[in-house]
Amino acid sequence: KIMRKPDFNQLIRVITIPPFMAFAALTALFWLRPETFQGMVNYLWAVFCLTLLPLLAYPLQPLIPGFKDKGREGQRQLAIIGAVAGYLLGVLWALLFPVPRQQLLIYLVYLISGGLILLFNQALRIRASGHACGVAGPLAFLYYLIGRESAFILLPVLALVYRVSLKLKRHTWPELLWGSLISPAALLLSLLVLPPA
Repeated sequence: KIMRKPDFNQLIRVITIPPFMAFAALTALFWLRPETFQGMVNYLWAVFCLTLLPLLAYPLQPLIPGFKDKGREGQRQLAIIGAVAGYLLGVLWALLFPVPRQQLLIYLVYLISGGLILLFNQALRIRASGHACGVAGPLAFLYYLIGRESAFILLPVLALVYRVSLKLKRHTWPELLWGSLISPAALLLSLLVLPPA
């Protein structure tokens, strides 16, 4: 058998999926701004909620009735369920336990972003890219929590996601722009909801 050369564009799509971007952002915060978590337990819980729960859709999909015969669409639906469950568990954790305000902010950004993606795609019938949203979200809250230095790293990643998505015809320019605008909007809404620091 001849081994197929991995497709660069598909590889970029995989490594920039929202759970991986969440893991990268959380880990950067853990090292650069450890006060965001005030300990390993809060960091690991955030990784569980924002990375592992959505990713579990892929190995679990063939085992769950109602999803196992749906192929890629079944994985996608299960990943959305896992993501929403993770966002809700994160917010619940942050409300029940004494966690830093920054950590609650991150969970709120994800929860509100998920709600807005659902509103756009289901209710308004405006297709907004979840992939672009999954990169713009960490960009937005890292910019707020760390500063503009984070933008120098993540803006090129967002540009790469645009390029690959357009090249593979996964999204159009408007879909990518809507997805990118949802996360900063979610950050602003989260800051309005949260009491002042």
